[in-house]
Amino acid sequence: MEIEIHVPREVFRDLKKRDINELIGESLRKVELTLQAEEEEFLKEKKKKLEEQLKRMKEEYDELLEFYRRALNDRELMMRKREEFELENRELRKELEAKRREIEGKAREGLRED
Repeated sequence: MEIEIHVPREVFRDLKKRDINELIGESLRKVELTLQAEEEEFLKEKKKKLEEQLKRMKEEYDELLEFYRRALNDRELMMRKREEFELENRELRKELEAKRREIEGKAREGLRED
């Protein structure tokens, strides 16, 4: 593979006077510095995005934790209400059964009198 580079005569004369290896070395150092700077910038940007994502995740976690706590409190409240209703229901059934027996007893007495 052959590569041709066209440069003005003045630049060519200057290049002839300089050592090609030295020129390549200087260019490589500049390229390395540029790549390092670009990599640092890329890593800084990536770090920033990750920090933002972590912040959002923490906020979502806190929201979920609060929701979970409220759900536990609501469950506890519902269980207490359920127990209260069960107790009230038993008491009402007892009262209803007592009234039913009372009415049946009166009905029997009424039939006996006839």
